[in-house]
Amino acid sequence: MENVDALIIGGGPCGLAAAIALQQAGFRPIVIEKGNVVNAIYNYPTHQTFFSSSEKLSIGDIPFITEDRKARRNQALVYYREVVKRSGLEVRPFETVLAVEKEQDFTIRTTKNTYRAKYVIAATGYYDNPNKLDAKGADLPKVMHYFKEGHPYFDQDVLVIGGKNSAVDAALELHKAGSRVTVSYHGTSYSKSIKPWILPEFDSLVRKGEITMLFDSIVDKIGEREVELTVNDTKETIPNDFVFAMIGYHPDHGFLKDIGIAIDEETGCPIFDEATMETETENLYIAGVIAAGNNANSIFIENGRFHGDQIAAAIAAKESVR
Repeated sequence: MENVDALIIGGGPCGLAAAIALQQAGFRPIVIEKGNVVNAIYNYPTHQTFFSSSEKLSIGDIPFITEDRKARRNQALVYYREVVKRSGLEVRPFETVLAVEKEQDFTIRTTKNTYRAKYVIAATGYYDNPNKLDAKGADLPKVMHYFKEGHPYFDQDVLVIGGKNSAVDAALELHKAGSRVTVSYHGTSYSKSIKPWILPEFDSLVRKGEITMLFDSIVDKIGEREVELTVNDTKETIPNDFVFAMIGYHPDHGFLKDIGIAIDEETGCPIFDEATMETETENLYIAGVIAAGNNANSIFIENGRFHGDQIAAAIAAKESVR
């Protein structure tokens, strides 16, 4: 059994920021990550551009400098790798937490080791848990919840479900790669959350008929060669080879409950102290987007990166009175 001051579950930007804050406060944290550092960002589309500026993605007082105002996925991967190296963080990659048990301290069992820690911080994000599509055929192999790049779908009929950034980004990449793209969105107009620098390009392609945009539409059934939809209360069937259901993601509530974090069933939010990020289980904290529950659009890297400072300050205050 390895003894550490604090164990952080999740090696995304917010988990790394928490580790840096704790390290700067004089503690020895380790980060357990089931992939490698910033695994969720690695799984973003190859040509993803962030909504936030590079400055707002920086952590640990290490500048993130890019030639463009908006950082790209590959630049972020390089930056966060460098942060880990320069900060000397102890990250245990390709290791999955199996159980967290609390007596006086925490015992954490993983696929590779057993740890004892006084403090545990859950920074598990949500990207590993896509929202499921409620339609017949949604479990077919042709239906995917993650988009990487457009090349494999050249000269294919592709349906993108969703109307926010991930759906629009995927549709644009697919169109560039030569796919015949249809986008199905339940809203009656474009979402206000779409990045303002990509909406004009997307709308132009829709107006030219190069991308088919179906507002007020719901997917009813997915077949091997077609998709059935209800569009403005009218049934339609369109040819289809692949479906990208870009309809969002959610935290792993089951895991959070298992390790001792109470969840508000209506909002999906963990129950925690907003000043310290501590949950109802003493010395168990949360960091990052999981604090937002089902509303993943309220916490991003740019504000979740500061949760580590709150946690480090709270833990330092506890230790000072012992």
